[in-house]
Amino acid sequence: MRSFVAVDIDNPGILSAVSAAQRDMRATGADLKLVETQNMHLTIWFLGEILHQTLESVKEALGGVKFSPFDLRLAGMGYFPGGRSVQVIWAGIENSADQLNNIYKQLRERLTPLGFKPDRRGFSPHFTIARVKSGRNRDPLLARIGDMRSTILGLQHVDTLKLKRSDLTPKGPIYSDLYTVPGE
Repeated sequence: MRSFVAVDIDNPGILSAVSAAQRDMRATGADLKLVETQNMHLTIWFLGEILHQTLESVKEALGGVKFSPFDLRLAGMGYFPGGRSVQVIWAGIENSADQLNNIYKQLRERLTPLGFKPDRRGFSPHFTIARVKSGRNRDPLLARIGDMRSTILGLQHVDTLKLKRSDLTPKGPIYSDLYTVPGE
């Protein structure tokens, strides 16, 4: 099963602000695949395909991750990979890098021995709000993203870490929770 470790983004105010930003981006006529409100999350570690027999080992590894609940301040928008190339549009994290990096470090220590490799690009906290499917209307889209560079979305309280399953369908992914790690 395709899976990842994440923090859900479920604050209604943030979801409303992201939806408004997505509408503004779509109004540029760019060719976008918007992330659905119910799928908003911040991926901390993408595991990829894992075998059912590995699932218990992954749950055990995650169960050892310790963190205190904290608030993420979500602000700013940008895109990857950069320059005039835009493939992923994201909202940024303005604080709490230490808490997220601590969780990531613990995951690295616990998941690497199980054969899971860290992302070669490193850990860059963000959450994806849209994917760009083609270069259609790229310039108006880039201008709109630039206008939203300092947009403040709000605070997301983080008190759980989740192992999620991703089932890919023609209409987009469907995520389900496999395991939850509460903050202490």
